[in-house]
Amino acid sequence: MAVSNESSESSKPPAPNATTSTSKLETKKSQLTINIIADDLPYEEELIRNPFSVKHWLRYIEHKKSCIKEELELPLEKRKFSDKDLHYLYERALLQMPMSYKLWSQYLKLRLLAMKDSCLASPAAESVNNTFERCLVFMHRMPRIWLLYLQFLMDQQKITRTRKTFDRALCALPITQHDRVWDLYLKFVMMHDIPETAVRVWRRYLKLKPEDTEDYINYLVAQGRLQEAARQYEWCVNTDAFASKYGKSKYQLWSELCDLLSNNPEETSLHNAEAIMRHGLQRYVDQTGRLWNCLAQYYIKSALFERARDVYEEAMRSVMTVRDFTQVFDAYAQFEELLLSKQMEDAKLDDQLQQDDFNLRLARYEDLIERRALLLNSVMLRQNPHNVIEWQKRVSLYASKPKMVVTTYMEAVKTIDPKQAAGKLWQLWVDFACFYENNGQLKDARLILEKATQVAYVKVDDLASVWCEWAEMELRNDNEKQALQLLKRATAIPGARVDYHDESETVQRRLHKCLKLWSLYADLEESLGTFQSCKAVYDRIIDLRIATPQIIINYGMFLQENNYFEEAFKAYEKGIALFKWPYVYDIWNTYLTKFLERYKGSKIERARDLFEQCLEKCPAKYCKALYLLYANMEEQHGLARHALQVYSRATKSVPPDQKLELYNVYIQHASQLHGIAKTRAIYQEAIEELPDVGAREMCMRFAETERLLGEIDRAREIFVYASELCDPRVTKEFWDKWTDFEVQHGNEDTMRELLRIRRSLQAKYSTQINQMSAQMLSSAAAASTPAAAASADSMQALEARTAAAAPSAAAVTQPPGEARILFVRSDTSARDEEVAAAARVPNPEEINLDDEEEEEEEEDLPQPKAVPSEVFAGLK
Repeated sequence: MAVSNESSESSKPPAPNATTSTSKLETKKSQLTINIIADDLPYEEELIRNPFSVKHWLRYIEHKKSCIKEELELPLEKRKFSDKDLHYLYERALLQMPMSYKLWSQYLKLRLLAMKDSCLASPAAESVNNTFERCLVFMHRMPRIWLLYLQFLMDQQKITRTRKTFDRALCALPITQHDRVWDLYLKFVMMHDIPETAVRVWRRYLKLKPEDTEDYINYLVAQGRLQEAARQYEWCVNTDAFASKYGKSKYQLWSELCDLLSNNPEETSLHNAEAIMRHGLQRYVDQTGRLWNCLAQYYIKSALFERARDVYEEAMRSVMTVRDFTQVFDAYAQFEELLLSKQMEDAKLDDQLQQDDFNLRLARYEDLIERRALLLNSVMLRQNPHNVIEWQKRVSLYASKPKMVVTTYMEAVKTIDPKQAAGKLWQLWVDFACFYENNGQLKDARLILEKATQVAYVKVDDLASVWCEWAEMELRNDNEKQALQLLKRATAIPGARVDYHDESETVQRRLHKCLKLWSLYADLEESLGTFQSCKAVYDRIIDLRIATPQIIINYGMFLQENNYFEEAFKAYEKGIALFKWPYVYDIWNTYLTKFLERYKGSKIERARDLFEQCLEKCPAKYCKALYLLYANMEEQHGLARHALQVYSRATKSVPPDQKLELYNVYIQHASQLHGIAKTRAIYQEAIEELPDVGAREMCMRFAETERLLGEIDRAREIFVYASELCDPRVTKEFWDKWTDFEVQHGNEDTMRELLRIRRSLQAKYSTQINQMSAQMLSSAAAASTPAAAASADSMQALEARTAAAAPSAAAVTQPPGEARILFVRSDTSARDEEVAAAARVPNPEEINLDDEEEEEEEEDLPQPKAVPSEVFAGLK
């Protein structure tokens, strides 16, 4: 051992010229030999001068370490120093400065290093323990010293001494440094099979850090101390300030507690296990299915099967969601199946008692399966007791039990709030009444419907449906008068009239304006009542201003069937006064049709006034049929010129998409009345009014008409005019028809003229397409450059020069000295769209042709065979 506290140190300095010297230090109690070499003398002298300087002692120690390190390379018999010399030096230093943490720390680490390969049960280990004890007399506030000592004791497997040392460390250190000790302390108690000690240590630790309770619970579960684990879980879930270090929610902790209790009822043996689980059911109403299953499992593990069955039944009567119900029902069914299978394995079926028990259990299982739909319906009704559809499903489930059907209906109508009803509440009341009707209890059905008419429905239509169903029930039972009396009572006007759309008023006070009720009333009066009563119903509908166009038409048809024609026409006129376009269209159409059927041509002037009154405000979309009816009347009963005037007005009033059809009708009737020659003006008017597509078709028909009349020149001029509207690459049909015309009636010159016009138009349209493409490209380029405005101006100037230089179509196609039929057109947008759709970039050689090239190209083209015409005599 190094120099003890009781030893004193004395030395004689060696001679100056000696390389080594040995001096013996003698103490009163023991003798220690210290080897001092010449290199040690400077350090010894410094220590004599400054015995309390840590720096000098550390330099001396480092010097000794280097000497010992050098001698490690020598054989063992030649070594002069050992580790003990270094220990003695530390002892000397600590005698002078026992409060130096650095010296103690280095000394203890050196002693621990020396014990690395030694047996921990040897006396040397006890010597190190004593050194630690001496150190702690001065360094008891240093946690690192305690940790080194505690770890060394743990390595020695001295359990009791280690536990007591841990306690001493906790007593000696301030509480702010206890964390460092507790980590090692918990590791120590869990290393050894000392559960009682570990539990006590954990309890002490949790007073400092209760957030680590989950780790304690895991330890308890691993040790099988489940009762203590359950108590700790209970503390966690009941302490609001507790927060899981692993991020678990309170519900997860409840679930773990319930699983622990249900799977280990005997080991946990808590008297309040059921109370704990039921408390969780109250706190977590959206996760009750799993908790109910845990409670039932607790009783199953405890072999209390009847109590478990009661829990399952209670659960199915209280769960609020389909998911929870499914969990509970599946667990319940599985429980019954296990009981059945277990009894089938163990019981002797020849025993009558066992047989009866088995039959009882089987009946319970079958009853459970049969009740599933009804139990699920109960869950849905607990979610929303105002769900009409679910109540109707519940009634259907009790279809074979009349008493339960009545009970369900009564419970439903008492439970459902009309303001919150989801579904048709009136249908539930009607079904209730129909149930009594189907069982021959008509009086009870009337009582139910009487109560149904007093319900505060949200919509007037619901109350009207109840009255209508009541009336139909009376009709099914051959009580026609009773049905009429019901509808008369339902449509009675209250004392003070109210607005139908005023929702602050009850539906009973607004019922008298419900059209659904009045429509049924009118139908019943037509079928069962008198003429006067039915007429009075229709008049009241019109007076209340709730009539629809169909009601007006029905009223008029009813009056006509009873030969009250003028009354019918008055009814139509009342309807016309009530409605605006386009709702009044059906009334006008019916009125005019019936008027013409009745009077034909006897009241032509009145009919004309009606048509004029109708067409005065008629939108263009609806006037076509009315104009045709008007013109047909003039043809049959009036004047032909009036009919043509009507057709002419119609062509100007209808939308553009209907003009072509009407012009065809106009021309057809004009040719029938005045001959085909009188249609020229109509053709010219149509060509001016119609868009390009319609104008082309009309031009071809006009040309065909002139050809039939023998006016070949006029027909040719029409083809020439129409060619302005026809791009040769798009309208191939037109050019083929013109070519056929020239083959039949033209000559070589007219065919050459056709080809020239065709080429010029093709070049014209191609040029327009090129200009449009160039303009689009330049616009796109201008948009991406700062000089966009200047480029746009230059493009506009280019377009203006092009338009000025381009020859007019009239100059190209006008033969000199020949009479022409002139047409004026302003709308060319449609033609430009067609040209753009068929656009292609032509070859410049096809555009810029001089006269000689045109003649050569004409010679190269295939020339159709010209047949001389008998009526053509050459150019004028």
